[in-house]
Amino acid sequence: MITIIAAIAENNALGKDNQLIWHLPADLKRFKMVTLNHFIIMGRKTFESLGKPLPNRTTVIITRNKDFKADGCIIVNSLQEALEAAKSDNNPYILGGAEIYSQAIKIADKLDITFVHQKFEADAFFPEIDTTVWKEVSREDLKADDKNKYNYSFVSFIRK
Repeated sequence: MITIIAAIAENNALGKDNQLIWHLPADLKRFKMVTLNHFIIMGRKTFESLGKPLPNRTTVIITRNKDFKADGCIIVNSLQEALEAAKSDNNPYILGGAEIYSQAIKIADKLDITFVHQKFEADAFFPEIDTTVWKEVSREDLKADDKNKYNYSFVSFIRK
């Protein structure tokens, strides 16, 4: 099972200037819970936005830069190499960014999406989720509160 995990806005926005646009602690908590002890696959820019490997996960970074190094991480040059590096994990997670998502959505088995019910100005976008390909299998709708500024939903899709 290959799972894409992402938080996206109503206009499919992912981020701007290599940063998340919003802060939703509930999403970060859920992200940590579901990715713990798994391989996490991401592009170099996504890794650089995090600044370091995430604890208790194996970080695989995809980059075209043959000289790129990151302590404690596996460095590869393609999504296929990343999946090969993560083959010991029965459910690696793909964390983006936009370019990696657009490649991975063609081969992933599951989408684990946090929909942020707001539109944002962005320069990175998630690919369109084609409902002829993806079936929604679970949804949890949550309201904004004192810690989470926006209404949001945790939604899972599986490939039809």
